[in-house]
Amino acid sequence: MGSERVEMRKRQMQVHQEAAAGVLQTQHGMGNTPTNASNACCFCWCCCCSCSCLTVRADDERIKKNTYERRAEEIANCDDSPKPILEDAMTWTMSFERLMKSSAGRGCFRQFLRTEFSEENMMFWLACEELKKETNKTVVEEKVRQIYKDFISILSPKEVSLDSRVRDVINKNMLEPTSHTFEDAQQQIYTLMQRDSYPRYMNSTAYAELLQDLAEQPPATEP
Repeated sequence: MGSERVEMRKRQMQVHQEAAAGVLQTQHGMGNTPTNASNACCFCWCCCCSCSCLTVRADDERIKKNTYERRAEEIANCDDSPKPILEDAMTWTMSFERLMKSSAGRGCFRQFLRTEFSEENMMFWLACEELKKETNKTVVEEKVRQIYKDFISILSPKEVSLDSRVRDVINKNMLEPTSHTFEDAQQQIYTLMQRDSYPRYMNSTAYAELLQDLAEQPPATEP
């Protein structure tokens, strides 16, 4: 009787093992993984727990990113720029500096850059201007990191065109981020827009039509 029970127990264990192997093979073929694997603790490779050790950090990073992106969107939205007046718009031909000092000028120029798929140059320049106004060290470091990710990283779809010398300067500056980390890069992009895009904008139909529309507007009446 004892030997029969042992043999029966062995057969039962074999059946269970074969059944379990079949289930695992099916899951593997379908690309499935245990449901608690995605919640596994980063220090537990057996996927036997559902730890949330990184939840707080992830939420904090997400909040910071969303806040920065909303601010960047506000800076980037050239459609919200003030409307120019004819006298102001006519002075933009004098110099690129004159155009860039005008809020309306930057907005109209940005719309033109958008048509040339180079809007990231103005976005980067504006982000650097905002960075230079920041005094809080923690905020500065966060903005520097985000600007690098958005405009300097070769993986970013909004990467701006910089030479190797300036990139080396940035990489050194990143060791101790400050509000002037991207100063050389900002100047290079400013010069690029001045020499490349600005002359085309001044000779574009977009600028000519803007002047015509402003000239046709009735003069403002006294209240």
